[in-house]
Amino acid sequence: MPAIATLLCTTVIAAERTLDVATMPRVATIDPRFQSYNIEMVEVTGGRFWKPYGAGGAKVDRFAARPPIDLHDGRLRKLAAALSPAYLRVSGTWANSTFFADSGTPPAAPPDGFKGVLTRQQWLDVIDFAHAVGSLIVTSFAISAGARDAAGRWNPDQARRLLTFTRSAGGQIAAAEFMNEPDLPAIGGAPDRYSAAAYGRDFAAFRAFMQATAPDVKILGPGTIGTGAEARARFAVSAEGVGAVSYHHYGALSARCGGDRTAKQALSDEWLARTGKTLAFYQSLRDRLAPGRPVWLTETAETACGGNRWAATFTDTFRYLDQLGRLAKAGVQVVMHNTLAASDYGLLDERTHLPRPNYWAALLWRRLMGTTVLDAGVPGQPGFHVYAHCARDIPDGIALLVINNDRLAEHKLTLSDTSQRYTLASASPADGNVQLNGGTLALGASDQIPTLNGDAAAAGTVVFAPATITFLTVANAGNANCR
Repeated sequence: MPAIATLLCTTVIAAERTLDVATMPRVATIDPRFQSYNIEMVEVTGGRFWKPYGAGGAKVDRFAARPPIDLHDGRLRKLAAALSPAYLRVSGTWANSTFFADSGTPPAAPPDGFKGVLTRQQWLDVIDFAHAVGSLIVTSFAISAGARDAAGRWNPDQARRLLTFTRSAGGQIAAAEFMNEPDLPAIGGAPDRYSAAAYGRDFAAFRAFMQATAPDVKILGPGTIGTGAEARARFAVSAEGVGAVSYHHYGALSARCGGDRTAKQALSDEWLARTGKTLAFYQSLRDRLAPGRPVWLTETAETACGGNRWAATFTDTFRYLDQLGRLAKAGVQVVMHNTLAASDYGLLDERTHLPRPNYWAALLWRRLMGTTVLDAGVPGQPGFHVYAHCARDIPDGIALLVINNDRLAEHKLTLSDTSQRYTLASASPADGNVQLNGGTLALGASDQIPTLNGDAAAAGTVVFAPATITFLTVANAGNANCR
């Protein structure tokens, strides 16, 4: 075990805590598709999306033209299937003004009032991809000028055509938002001076349409991104009509959109805590205006506008996994990462579809963390976060997620049981590689996914090196919540 021994070297040791896996109480239950992802509508149709930093300097032009994503790519399908069950959300800002061409011959250019065209074949590819990888589709609908009548009211014709075609093709839309981010109407293609009152009027029409046309589709809303007056106002006029509260969280803007975040801040407790602050805003509104509704985070990533340069590295994996652990413990039902395979924040490289560190983290979460969430009993402390679930596919097992985001100090826990240990680390986070128990993670021949085996850990003190993330599974934990 020389690699692990190297990981455990340090100069500072933090206080040790003892865990009793048998008595950890249940605090929440999450959706089996809790860990999900987005493929933006503009990826499906092709168009201008966030330019990767390596593509000629992002500050010159924020966007780059790209062809439609190849949803038949074997590597993409294999890696997406390994994360299932999941929700596949096809939406985003561009979806607000995308025309669904419900005909054999799509128009050469978007009709008036639209900015993009989604063809039948492209949507068939989405349906086929979802079937192949075990995902259920979540989407939103066009709300731009082309989807409105002469009085400026929303016309459901485009939504009806997409829903009808999906059913006829054997597809299933599990849930839908009316539009993407209604608190950013000017960016999102809504009419000029699109007020909360106008949104409330259109949302009421949308809800009535969905109840009559697709009552089996869960209505999500409002799908806002802010935590200010605009988000509050749109929540207030739509809350009664939602089956689940949806919101977006990024924490900050990326450098290509004027953000000032640095890689040094990426492991800070202040940065990780922003997830909880945004959730608290929406939980407060939910409790007051839509009591009892589940909460879905339908879009999130390292930062808005395609992510920063380190979004594709292990540096961001601390945010990714802490966010999952923190939100699951708070009872959030679904978290949809943006994106599966586009720009710097994709789980996969957009050109090669090779896994980035966050993909390997997602795969370990999928394989180890179950849907029953426990309280690990470890109070929050600077640089150290511990989350507990019943283990997936291990009857009477417990899975722990231990995040040491302290760059200098070791932390310790004491377990009275033996465990299997899976430690993620990176000797050079900026290079985009990540090691599991000392071995670099990579696909094998014919894109074979490695087995991701754990290392046996004896009962007693477990040491967590600085800037590492560890999963621990304990079999036969004796916790009644996990039987």
